[in-house]
Amino acid sequence: MARIGQNLTLYDIVRLDHFRAFSAFWEVPAGEKTAINGKWVSCPGNEFFQVIRKKFPEMPFIAEDLGLMDEPVYDLIKNFNFPGMKVLQFAFDENIGDNAYILHNHTPNSIVFTGTHDNNTSVGWFNSLETMDIDRLSNYVGQKVNKDNVHQILHRLALMSVSTLAIVPMQDILGLDEKAIMNRPGTNKGNWTWRMGPKQLPRKKLNALKAMNLLYGRWDEKEVEVNRQ
Repeated sequence: MARIGQNLTLYDIVRLDHFRAFSAFWEVPAGEKTAINGKWVSCPGNEFFQVIRKKFPEMPFIAEDLGLMDEPVYDLIKNFNFPGMKVLQFAFDENIGDNAYILHNHTPNSIVFTGTHDNNTSVGWFNSLETMDIDRLSNYVGQKVNKDNVHQILHRLALMSVSTLAIVPMQDILGLDEKAIMNRPGTNKGNWTWRMGPKQLPRKKLNALKAMNLLYGRWDEKEVEVNRQ
């Protein structure tokens, strides 16, 4: 409770990582050298969030509904109306038509990302794609996608989404490649070291960025003024 309260003094919205563990978590005996010999253990998620709601009735949380999900997890999310996550880099597989992350399957009660801190940058992601994946992406957006425009295209798709909030990492606004990746899951060196230098600040792009937000209804002048104050 104290940890959540502290986070809410710093941030308007808090993302609950590994949300599926509020439904069931993978328990591994302490003496095991790997996580292979574990088991799923039910977690009293409903009771937990009922307590949280008494203390923080607005419940400004995002559920990181990524990874191995099942119906009990989705039921828990639905019970408390938490917005989930739509990551565009996960959208363009062979099941694109039914993919939950593809633009036409987004829902308003969600947050759309071009990619998260655990993903590659959009350019870096594109550089790792197979030809068939690139063709699928190009067919979906109706134009040829390449390493020079992929970050702009995914940015625009995110703004076009019906998701309530669109989040575009600065690396994708700047069009940086895999050298600017934020975090490489499963590694313990070189992570969380990327910083935007003063000369990288995209001042020349400010008008274009504002125009895009206005075009897709994501610019609230009153909210911008409050943030300035």
